[in-house]
Amino acid sequence: MKKLACALRFYFAFALLSAAQQSATDAPASRDDVARYMQVVNSRDRVNKTINAMSKPMHDMIHQQYLQNSDKLPADFEVRTNQKLDQTSKDLPWDDLLQTMVPIYQKHFTKGDIDALVAFYGGPTGQKVLREMPAITAELIQSMMPMLQKNIESMNHALTQEMTAMMKEDGSKNQPAHPQSNQ
Repeated sequence: MKKLACALRFYFAFALLSAAQQSATDAPASRDDVARYMQVVNSRDRVNKTINAMSKPMHDMIHQQYLQNSDKLPADFEVRTNQKLDQTSKDLPWDDLLQTMVPIYQKHFTKGDIDALVAFYGGPTGQKVLREMPAITAELIQSMMPMLQKNIESMNHALTQEMTAMMKEDGSKNQPAHPQSNQ
């Protein structure tokens, strides 16, 4: 009986020790944990690089829109639109936006997750991922833009046809089936 009691105590002590060790890494990430991660990944600089990398494909898309609709648009459309796009990007409250990310990261990542992310992104491979990601994103956007524009045009055409059909259908419902004549 004493052996069983001793074994149970050992088991519970081991279980509590394991739970204590597990809970440290499974604990919710703190604001400081997320801030440490954001610093390692240089979030502010990444946002700026991503915006800059996306700028060229966006300007190219605006240029294509201008070429396709130049007869309907003012001559300075492209310049004004590019300036608005660039100014909007500069005027966004990036620090506030980054701070809104903190509770979202806390919701999805534990302290252990953040520690692992910091270890990865703090290393050479993680730093390379961070350096290359803006260029990869820009290339992806540039390569996808023709497909997206084609799909958007196709969707707009289909919606226009569907709306026209619905309006005709709705118009026929409002017409009497058999016109009555006054005799």
